Amino acid sequence: MPLQMKNLTSINLPISLISFLLVSIGILVIFSSSRELAIQQSIFTAVGFIFFFLISRIELQSIKNLIRPLYIFILIILVAVLILGIETRGSIRWIPLGIFNIQPSEFAKPILILMLAKFWSENKATWLNVLKSLLWVLPCFFLVFKQPDLGSALTLIAIWLGMLFAANVSVKKMLILGIIALIVIPASWTFLHDYQRDRVLSFIAPEADPLGRGYNVIQSTIAVGSGEFLGRGLGRGTQSRLQFLPEFRTDFIFASISEEMGFVGAMLILSLYLFLLIFCLQAAQKTNNLFSALVIVGTVSMFLFQAFVNMGMNVGLLPITGITLPLISYGGSSAVATLISLGMVASSAGKR
Repeated sequence: MPLQMKNLTSINLPISLISFLLVSIGILVIFSSSRELAIQQSIFTAVGFIFFFLISRIELQSIKNLIRPLYIFILIILVAVLILGIETRGSIRWIPLGIFNIQPSEFAKPILILMLAKFWSENKATWLNVLKSLLWVLPCFFLVFKQPDLGSALTLIAIWLGMLFAANVSVKKMLILGIIALIVIPASWTFLHDYQRDRVLSFIAPEADPLGRGYNVIQSTIAVGSGEFLGRGLGRGTQSRLQFLPEFRTDFIFASISEEMGFVGAMLILSLYLFLLIFCLQAAQKTNNLFSALVIVGTVSMFLFQAFVNMGMNVGLLPITGITLPLISYGGSSAVATLISLGMVASSAGKR
């Protein structure tokens, strides 16, 4: 099927506007601490929006034949990361490309969404097909986990689980999968790296080692609480500016925003996320095209999981997993990949 394009009037205004507001908040917060990083993020965001508008005009049905080659390509790139990637803080996640680095695990997410959408739009929800769909996920999962990048690896599993619901997998099958997960998760403890185990232990009892493994959780919750209702003011957060709060532009940017913009700023972000997710789910419900609905649900699963886990770990409700806050945290690959995924949603929304 030849590539089909929509006209300019098909650009989805709600998704475009909410995405722009979210990235603007992120860039503003980053700018308050580093003008150079804010400029870099603005450039990556601009590239992401170019992809967003281009993809939103493409009929995704017309690229079905390209999905499997894209999946094979991302597997090759993920293998290349382990060979050619640069090590940063004990992880090998980025491939250097001259003036910038690329994180392939971020782009594995939209490609996996397309791969699973294609699979479930062509197959029924039998036990055999559930297993086959998992086999599409596992190569990406293990390659990302090997880097190690537990956060992105878990996001891939969240995408798979979300799309199982959209594929009309029965409640009985989901319950059985849940029981299997309860058995497998404790056994996976032996496969975690030492720092990943420390993060789980710090979540359970951060006060046991306040200057060691519990430090990040404690400082994050202090930052969130000290913002109170209106916050300390942009660029005036003591936890982040005095370097008490680690990774305050990436993993802990929500805590930084809560400190500087207070409860009002936190609720603004939550409201924008809520509006975006509700609109996407309504679009999935309205469409009569299964492939389009699956693409939307897969993106919502990715977005919801990342936002929930990031904010949860920032307020001490979940263990630290190194997941960025979608469209807000600093990170070029994350911004571009997320906007690509939302472009896929914009293309699928309203598809009949």
